[in-house]
Formats: sequence, structure tokens, C-alpha cells
Amino acid sequence: MGEGQGEGKMKVLGINGSPRIGGNTDILLDKVLEGAESKGAETEKIILNKLKFSPCQECESMRDDGECVIHDDMHELYKKIKDADILVLASPIFFGSLSAQTKMMIDRFQCVWHLKYMLNKDTGYRKKKAVFISVEGSKRNDFFENAKRIVKNLFATIDAEYQGELFCSGMNDKAGILKHAGCLKKAFELGARIVS
Repeated sequence: MGEGQGEGKMKVLGINGSPRIGGNTDILLDKVLEGAESKGAETEKIILNKLKFSPCQECESMRDDGECVIHDDMHELYKKIKDADILVLASPIFFGSLSAQTKMMIDRFQCVWHLKYMLNKDTGYRKKKAVFISVEGSKRNDFFENAKRIVKNLFATIDAEYQGELFCSGMNDKAGILKHAGCLKKAFELGARIVS
């Protein structure tokens, strides 16, 4: 069943860019995945903070096949993203944009960006749907927009069509989102919608 074949289940990959397990981003991502599962999807969640990977080194000896020359946990993540039908990227807002973990992952797609836009070659990433979810402590919508621009660049690079977003502001306390039924309901509905 892990290959997305046989039963024909949609494979939804959730990527959590928050270092806080059981926090608002984690809870919101779980709700999106629950919504996807309610429509029969197979889901998996990756927590970036548990992976061992380095930041992009802007290698001069960049390969011409889109493969990163750094060998670490990112190589398994590249494969999981390629295999997914739907990608759900979740990050809290830190200093007006994405978390360091999320940005570090995105920067490691420089090899794919180079292949696609500089060498004009097929990246091997098949078309998929993708959504972005984010939480932040203040009520600064411009922070969400900053993060969204970066996420949209990633999605374009990996041929993922931006299908929507869910932004929940005013979330400072750990797991405080549990008091916001409206956000949780929207997250579940988003998960169900992207699979339908």
C-alpha cells in the first residue's frame, strides 16, 4: 500500500516545520491529515526537527541531475515528496516568516531549482496539489504573506499546484489552538477538500 497503488489511495504528506511537538502547528497539521484520512487518503507526517540535515551549501560542484551532493536525511524527504499526491506544508511564523527548519528544507531544493530553471530539464517531480498552513502569535497578516511567497516558490519548483492555505493568528500559548474550534474545523475541512 505504501506505493499509492493497489487500493488507489491518495498519498498525503504532511511536513511539520515547527520545533514544538504538540504545539499549534503540529495540532493544526494533524487536523488537516485527519480530514484527508476521512476521505480515504493515506497520510504520513514528517517532523523536520527530527531529521538530520544541513543547510544548503550553495555548492559550486552542483550536479546537473537535480540530486543534492550532500548526503543526509533530505534524500529520503526528496523521495517522499516525489511520491506524494498531495503535500501539506506547515510552519509557524518566526521573525515575520518561516521557521528556520522550514526555510532550511526549502533552501535544499536549490539543486532542483537549478535543474528546472537553469538547465531547463525535467526534475522528476510529478504534478501534485499542495497547501500551506501556518500559525503565529500576533495578528500580522503581512508575516503570513512573507512566508507564503517563499512557499509558493518551493511549490512552483517541485510542480506542486498551490491549492490553498490556512492561517491562524494570535496563537502564542502552546496548544492554545485547541481553544479555537473554528481553526480546527477549517483545518479538517481543508484536508477533506484537497483529497476530494
